[in-house]
Amino acid sequence: MADITDIKAILYTEKSLSLQEDGTVVIQTSLRMTKNSLREVLKQYFGFTPLKVNSLRVMGKVKKFKGIQGKRNDFKKFYVQLPEGARLENLEA
Repeated sequence: MADITDIKAILYTEKSLSLQEDGTVVIQTSLRMTKNSLREVLKQYFGFTPLKVNSLRVMGKVKKFKGIQGKRNDFKKFYVQLPEGARLENLEA
């Protein structure tokens, strides 16, 4: 089962910062995290249940590093709509 260590980061991009103004946070996690396990983690560690959770699986790009072909890691990205007044205090920079 997934836990808090599967949450890798909160993504801060131009798109995600505009979504944060509307109360939606973009979270990068490991591949084993599911919508239900993310809801459980947020309820257990932060004390709220998200209003809505959308997930997206991102496949790692194949790149060359000093002439040697390599692959970036795959990850999941979750768009989490927070209830009014809720924050992810321990994860925010």
